[in-house]
Amino acid sequence: MSVELWTLETLVEAYKQHQRRTRGLREQTLHGYERFVRLFVRAALGDDPIDPGQLGPADVVGFMAAMRWRFSPRSMKAVRTALRSFFRFLRVEGLCDERLEAALPRVAYWRLSMLPRCLSDEQLALVLASLDASRPCGRRDRAIVVCLASLGLRPGELADLRLEDIDWRAGTILLRERKTRRGAVLPLPREAGRAVVAYLREERPATKERRVFVQQLGARRGRPLTGNAVSGVVVRALRRGGVEAPLAGAYVLRHTVASRLVRRGASLKEVADLLGHRALDTTTIYAKLDLAALREVALPWPQKVTR
Repeated sequence: MSVELWTLETLVEAYKQHQRRTRGLREQTLHGYERFVRLFVRAALGDDPIDPGQLGPADVVGFMAAMRWRFSPRSMKAVRTALRSFFRFLRVEGLCDERLEAALPRVAYWRLSMLPRCLSDEQLALVLASLDASRPCGRRDRAIVVCLASLGLRPGELADLRLEDIDWRAGTILLRERKTRRGAVLPLPREAGRAVVAYLREERPATKERRVFVQQLGARRGRPLTGNAVSGVVVRALRRGGVEAPLAGAYVLRHTVASRLVRRGASLKEVADLLGHRALDTTTIYAKLDLAALREVALPWPQKVTR
């Protein structure tokens, strides 16, 4: 009986096509899954050509044990989810008979067990002050950071923003598709609008690309930024501002926006609508920051009973 050998590229592409066809996953989600699948296949099977039929439970357990030192518990849950879908793909396609998903260990992680990881007002001020428009890509980077810090967008949402999505007369931006699979129209704060205008007028290279934020330098000049590139802008701004953020990348600004809104009296429903959460349960972590409301529900300290 002949054994079908694969390259990593063809196996990963077949897996992604299967996920698109059977589950309708978004490309951003598939990109995250692909990263973990590639790590696992290379660790377990080595260089091309590879035979998925050689995978066994020991490979799964060994890989998960090695990754727990590299990733946080939250990321380990994402690793587990990606590999589970990959193993089911292998079995459905007849590439591996083992029920490898049964070998995946559970990951202990309680989603609402921590406080939101956000910047203080002082730290945010340092980040914004570090944005020097005279630097290469300075106006672009300022526009990116100000938009993220005022609207709480996901990096991929800002990367996908197109020129025609900004309604300058109404002062709004259109998000064509969020994680909810629905679009949204959000107000464009004045400071963010001014930063975008300065970038478009004075720095954005001439290009046919319709997405707002593009590469400034090198061979990819004029090509659109990815979500990872947007997050990289925030990482560099944090470093220049001398801020030790509790979370690296663009999501620290998203959490900061939500935290500031709650402290200023916004309801969790209002915060959820702005952030584009699919379920209000996702937003409840910010309730931990509403100290006034928490005082109302706190039980009194029990008094010592005297006889």
